[in-house]
Amino acid sequence: MEFGEKIKELRTKNQLTQEKFAIRLNVTRQAVSNWENNRNLPDLEMLILISSIFHISLDELILGGRNVNNMTEKLIKDGSETRRAKLTMVTTLIGAFLLFFGFACFFIKANSVEYIDAIGILHENFYLIPIGFLFIFAGMMVFIFTGIRFIIAFVAHRK
Repeated sequence: MEFGEKIKELRTKNQLTQEKFAIRLNVTRQAVSNWENNRNLPDLEMLILISSIFHISLDELILGGRNVNNMTEKLIKDGSETRRAKLTMVTTLIGAFLLFFGFACFFIKANSVEYIDAIGILHENFYLIPIGFLFIFAGMMVFIFTGIRFIIAFVAHRK
């Protein structure tokens, strides 16, 4: 059963017009009409409110039976988009830190003192240059792969 059919069934079972149903939920009649005609779907807070006011479980309201309906698909899609956004944010932060550490290595190398001691040994932190390049390369790779993954997800979402 589609979500719109479930809302309409719930409303008629409680002998409410769209107007009275909307007043109980503090929304417009047009919102209820859009839900019933599957033009729009309520957000999660509204689903919880509907569930508590009309004493119906969220499972029954969202799933509407055994089959997956459009509300279930929306919730699944929203969850995967949230996970993808969190992953993108984390990888972006990791890339930024890698770039920062790479440039910090170059800054430290440029401002460090190099000297030859009394025995004739050169004291220089030369290892900071390859480490800096490694951090910058790793940071750029993280940004490139994150960007590619974002573009692929964007193209797949538009289809």
